[in-house]
Amino acid sequence: MLNTDRADGRGGVRRPRRLPDWAGRNYTLLTSAAVVANLGSAGSLIAAAFAVLGTGGSATDVGLVATARTVPLVVFLLIGGAVADRLPRHRVMVAANALNCVSQGLFALLVLTGEARLWQMAVLAALGGTGQAFFAPASEGMVLSSVSGEHSGRAFAFFRMSMNGANIGGAALGGALVAAVGPGWVLAIDAAAFAVAGALRAFLDVGHIPERAPTTGLLRDLRDGWREVVSRPWLWAVIGQFAVVNAVVVAAEAVYGPMVAEEHLGGPRPWGLALAAFGAGTVGGALLMMRVKPRRILLTGVLCVFPLALPSAALAVPVPVPVLLLVMFGTGIALEVFGVLWMVALHQEIPEEKFSRVSSYDWFGSLAITPAATALAGPVQDLIGRTAALWGCSALIALLTAAALCVRDVRRLTRRSSGTPERRGAPETAPGTGAASADAEGPVGRAG
Repeated sequence: MLNTDRADGRGGVRRPRRLPDWAGRNYTLLTSAAVVANLGSAGSLIAAAFAVLGTGGSATDVGLVATARTVPLVVFLLIGGAVADRLPRHRVMVAANALNCVSQGLFALLVLTGEARLWQMAVLAALGGTGQAFFAPASEGMVLSSVSGEHSGRAFAFFRMSMNGANIGGAALGGALVAAVGPGWVLAIDAAAFAVAGALRAFLDVGHIPERAPTTGLLRDLRDGWREVVSRPWLWAVIGQFAVVNAVVVAAEAVYGPMVAEEHLGGPRPWGLALAAFGAGTVGGALLMMRVKPRRILLTGVLCVFPLALPSAALAVPVPVPVLLLVMFGTGIALEVFGVLWMVALHQEIPEEKFSRVSSYDWFGSLAITPAATALAGPVQDLIGRTAALWGCSALIALLTAAALCVRDVRRLTRRSSGTPERRGAPETAPGTGAASADAEGPVGRAG
């Protein structure tokens, strides 16, 4: 048997490392917490819908509960970003996890006891959305601060791959458990997952992070974040692009996709396979970005947004199921490449002490008009027809992506070897010393 132990140069034996050198304690804790939380959350989305239906609710009631979660998420995002830049971010994330744990636990208890009412489920869903609004800006991109700049792309790609894998596995396991034991127990598992994730984040080593200087007020913080956004053409161009891209992608996949599948593709099973192919593509994209480091990070990333127009076009035709699966798989790869490069750009260019505020504007832009788009998808179909609506979705994605490429800074932003952000007279956190997480436990990577 081969002896894999090696001398450590000090008379002892050094055990072989199973993790790469850049994956330190904080990074490992953050990745583990993200995997646990997303395993639970992916299944809970299915469980919540069947919990509503199990009480005699209609499809409209399912939509109302989903909307109840989305609205506070949009409303509180900007406040959540300002709070995360005023308080220690790991504490904001732990508190948000605790709120999600309590809300999901109460949701599970009501369902298991048969006492759930529609308004109660809507209120608890709204509490979950509120927790997400504070969690997301505090966590977005922070995993990149736990590794050195030269490894940031690889680290975030591995993080995303782990998170996407957890989402795929969680959705499959959640669906099976809903059928086997009922939605209440799946919601209870999600509550436990949030508890475990919060506990892991509580053990982050943050002693080396300097305290933030006192700020002058919440509104001033929001104005500072806004100035950071509008002062960078590449930033507001891509946020504006994805405000519409996200909306039409969600409308096409949530409203038109199931209808096309029901009428032309053979029902929900092929549509489920298509969504699974997309998820597999995101894992493939993350694997690719662990090996590839493009120099023109935004040019490469934005070019990879063009394939997002293909699923709508494929549904408009509609293409056979095998072709649709290939389209969805390729789109997943492209979107993940964009997501990794986008976070590398933010980490490189945005000052750490203002990162959460900028991230909250990014999230807000990506989500603000999505509820309206899904609500208008039906009336637009009635007005111009589903095929025309789907081609319109594809055209909007292509036109807005081309417009973003017209911005010079989008084409010219390059990867710096250090990967560290510029600082404008503010104390700098050295690469490799950050202590929070990029885990969003929900939509990540703009159109994800």
